[in-house]
Amino acid sequence: MRRAAIVIALIVILIAGTAFTAGPGTLSVLDGVMGGGRGTARIREGVPFGTHGQKLDVWRPSGGAKTGLPVLIFWYGGGWVHGSRGAYAFAARAYAKAGYVVVMPDYRKVPDVRFPAFLQDGAEAVKWTRDHIAQSGGDPNRIAVAGHSAGAYTVAMLTLDERWLKAEGVDPHIIKAAVGLCGPYDFYPFTAKRAIDAMQGAADPVMTQPIHFARADAPPMLLITAGDDTQVKPHNAINLTARLKALGAPVTHIDYPGLSHENVAMALSKPFRGKAPVLADSVAFLNKAMPAR
Repeated sequence: MRRAAIVIALIVILIAGTAFTAGPGTLSVLDGVMGGGRGTARIREGVPFGTHGQKLDVWRPSGGAKTGLPVLIFWYGGGWVHGSRGAYAFAARAYAKAGYVVVMPDYRKVPDVRFPAFLQDGAEAVKWTRDHIAQSGGDPNRIAVAGHSAGAYTVAMLTLDERWLKAEGVDPHIIKAAVGLCGPYDFYPFTAKRAIDAMQGAADPVMTQPIHFARADAPPMLLITAGDDTQVKPHNAINLTARLKALGAPVTHIDYPGLSHENVAMALSKPFRGKAPVLADSVAFLNKAMPAR
């Protein structure tokens, strides 16, 4: 009876279309109930990494090849304030089912830390992946990164600004492809409170901006925007795309008209996959950028 009541409540949420507003954790539960995790397995949970007590989970397909799978590190959003790896299980399952070993790391957040702590945590997650992912069936020579919102900021900075990976003794070219979902890449001067709070640690605010580090030898990047995004305006991706193209770097921009900031993340889940082909488009991009060896 209790399980039936939970299912009914989740269906009501689904019909109301408020799953993400209620919290990404709710969406992950709904995704699981509707079969989003079928064919995937969380093979490692709460694995310590880095130097500040961070933890990560590892997901992978439950069938098929046992070794040599492509790898995707995914950072969730939350305005540098909220979010957890468990709440975004729906995203990890989605990419795992598409054939990827998925690393979902946590990172420190405001107000406990400011810039650049979350980037340092991100770089430590890449280092852990390089050193340990083969034990989970992943190919350390085929590592891509992806993220939503604040997570997409980490993706862009680790991909374009080589300082953070080099500081961890990691070759920046380890990143073979990058996917940013509704990320902030060109937002100085700061106007939103969350950006002001998060970037307080920066001696030079310009050095917090991914667009400042656009370079010709960047790996392929896919920047996705939502036409009705009022939280992270599409100009962020549009401007970065234009800068990268002017330099001759491989970049693709896809906009989904009518979608909100949250809709793009929701579209990775099984219940809301019909909103837009976010998963299909990003997987096709990743597969092309990191073909099977």
